[in-house]
Amino acid sequence: MAEAKRRDTNEGDEAYASMGARLRRAREFLGVSQEAVSEALGIPRASVSAMESGRRKVSSLELRELARIYKRPIDWFYDGDAEPVVEDETVTALFRATSNLNQEDKEQVLRFAEFLKGAGQAPARRKSS
Repeated sequence: MAEAKRRDTNEGDEAYASMGARLRRAREFLGVSQEAVSEALGIPRASVSAMESGRRKVSSLELRELARIYKRPIDWFYDGDAEPVVEDETVTALFRATSNLNQEDKEQVLRFAEFLKGAGQAPARRKSS
């Protein structure tokens, strides 16, 4: 019986550590400070740090708010097989550069990105003889 309880505790600890790592990656991807998250949740910054390290449980209400802040579905924080946060520096820089734009400017950036995607590669240059 003690062995089963120890195994359940270890699995729970691993689940909190996994969720905490996902919380940290999502926060860092967006370039949000722990201080900003603590203010949004109305909790001390040390609590955000403890959640990210797996030392503190995340309430369902906190997780709902974190999902909103980090723009991720709630399931993403639970599912070990979920799509990871893209760690590409260019994508991160683009997100940060556009996150504070107004809606009209965001749509313009999106149209330009779609234009670039549809343009494909430029034709090869002809070699001069």
